Amino acid sequence: MSDQSTRFAAESSASLAQENELLRAALADAQRRIEQLEALAEGDALTGLANARRFAQEVERVAGHAARHGTPAALISFELKGIEAIVARHGEPVGQAAIAQVARTLGGLIRATDQLARTDEVGFGLLVDHLDQNSAIETGERLARCIARAPLDLAGAQIPLEVIVATTGIMPGDEAGAVLARAARNLSRAREEA
Repeated sequence: MSDQSTRFAAESSASLAQENELLRAALADAQRRIEQLEALAEGDALTGLANARRFAQEVERVAGHAARHGTPAALISFELKGIEAIVARHGEPVGQAAIAQVARTLGGLIRATDQLARTDEVGFGLLVDHLDQNSAIETGERLARCIARAPLDLAGAQIPLEVIVATTGIMPGDEAGAVLARAARNLSRAREEA
């Protein structure tokens, strides 16, 4: 092999190794971006909680678990009351802070095994395993009282926060769609009564 051929082979090999490294770096970057997009697809940017899509998957999991093991479970729905008045008086950033405050309060009070999500603009869903309907109702009411005792502090001014609560039992044989539909009806009924 001539010196020129050897030099060409060495340069080609170095060039291929460099291209290989660039491809590996690009692939690693693409994988990081995919992971970030997947997290965004299942998470709420404001609260850091799961979003409605991810919550529906969790409802399906819990309903399946209830069916297989015959254990009770419940979905507790929370809706922040008076957000329109808060936004009208203090602005959108304070409305967002109120939503984040409710998420922090709820997140700090639940069991590690419970699943909490932001299900819409002013709504949250909480899945609780191994709680019967009455215990879940008591839990929802207790959490609502805790939210009311944790107002949003706005530069020394206390903005009271209040939620509407509705509880939906998850029975063996329930399908996720039926549970979510019942939960929406129960929350609508609670809204009318509030």
